[in-house]
Amino acid sequence: MATAGALSACTVASNDVPIKPTPVALPLPAAPSAQSAAIGTYYSNLQADLLVQGLLRKDGGGPDTPYTSDMLARNFERIAFYDEHAVGTRLQSANGEARQLVRWQDPVRIKVEFGPSVTGEQRTADKAFIDAFAGRLARLTSHPIRTNPLRPNFHVFVFGEDDRGTMQARINEVLPGLSSASRAIIQNLPRDMHCLILANSADDAVPQIKSAVAIVRAEHPDLLRQTCYHEEIAQGLGLLNDSRHARPSIFNDDDEFAFLTSHDEKLLQMLYDPRLKIGMTADEARPIVKQMARALTAQAL
Repeated sequence: MATAGALSACTVASNDVPIKPTPVALPLPAAPSAQSAAIGTYYSNLQADLLVQGLLRKDGGGPDTPYTSDMLARNFERIAFYDEHAVGTRLQSANGEARQLVRWQDPVRIKVEFGPSVTGEQRTADKAFIDAFAGRLARLTSHPIRTNPLRPNFHVFVFGEDDRGTMQARINEVLPGLSSASRAIIQNLPRDMHCLILANSADDAVPQIKSAVAIVRAEHPDLLRQTCYHEEIAQGLGLLNDSRHARPSIFNDDDEFAFLTSHDEKLLQMLYDPRLKIGMTADEARPIVKQMARALTAQAL
């Protein structure tokens, strides 16, 4: 894991005359390549098309998206106990069988890293957005989650097409055991893969999540990029699957919602409820999940 540090120095001025530090201009990112510019145009057009269709909603759900406690319980089981990809890589097809419940036991320390092509303005805005989201997740789960550049265990990489060299070096450092096939997919993301999360669980009797890496395309326009932050960071907490039946939800590939919904907030509350134990099977958890869903929706199953 990478750590960050800083050196500082101070000087005593004669005659108590304050010395103002000389401004140092940060190097500006080079102009994007034609390929990066084309990717940016593609995703800007995609975002515009989704918005015209009434998708990427920010309202978190409303009267047109009702859900019952029974629906919430079923969605939780499908999203928390199954994977569309294998746990630990998120890039290999899962076998379709239910797995044990996984979540974090250690505090989650998120570090955001940007490729050289990302502007200072975008870095500042995105860091603030992720910092606020981490605080929201901590309140929802009652689990320690915060942005912290020191000893991170949850990396969020924001890299553009022109940052391939930097991304490859960082992936090699953070994920030294990643298979060559998975590494190749990361280096050549399909255009329909907007972003991805890799969650790694411990090889012991307690399948807790020990680390995670989210990769987000820097060329995304603001809303698509923020959508990726919401979905991938939330999924990296243990809700690793998507379900076409989940609504209103970002854990659904239909792009209807851009941000975490009221439904999704309940899923996270349930996942980190101490009544559920890491390593539980779906059968063991089901009666507890039904009780929690009933309480959270105030409806009978």
